[in-house]
Amino acid sequence: MPWIITKYAITAAVVVLVSEVAKRSDRLGALIASLPMVTLLALTWLHIEKQPTEKIANHAWYTFWYVVPTLPMFLLFPWLLNRFGFWPSLGLSAVVTIVCFVLFAWMVRPWGIRLL
Repeated sequence: MPWIITKYAITAAVVVLVSEVAKRSDRLGALIASLPMVTLLALTWLHIEKQPTEKIANHAWYTFWYVVPTLPMFLLFPWLLNRFGFWPSLGLSAVVTIVCFVLFAWMVRPWGIRLL
C-alpha cells in the first residue's frame, strides 16, 4: 500500500507542477507539459515493478502511435476556445481527437499497426 501511495503522490505532483508553472509562464508550462513525463513515470513504474522488458517496450511503442492522432487537438482547441468558451471547446476537441484516432488507426492498419 505505501508503494501505491508513493506512485500517486509523485504522479500528482507532476500534474500540479505543470499547472502551477503554467499560471506563471504559458511557454514554460507548455514546455513541461509537452515532455512525456506521464510516459516516463509509467515506464519507470513498470520497470520498478519488474514487468517484462517486452511489456515496457510495447508501452513505449503504442504510446507513440496513440500520441500522433491527438496532435490536431492542440491546434484546434485554442481556435475553438476563442469562439465557444472552455467546456464546449474541450468537448469538441475530445470528439475531434476520437475521430482522428479512429481514422488514424484505420490508416496504419495496412502496415501491421493494430491500435484498435
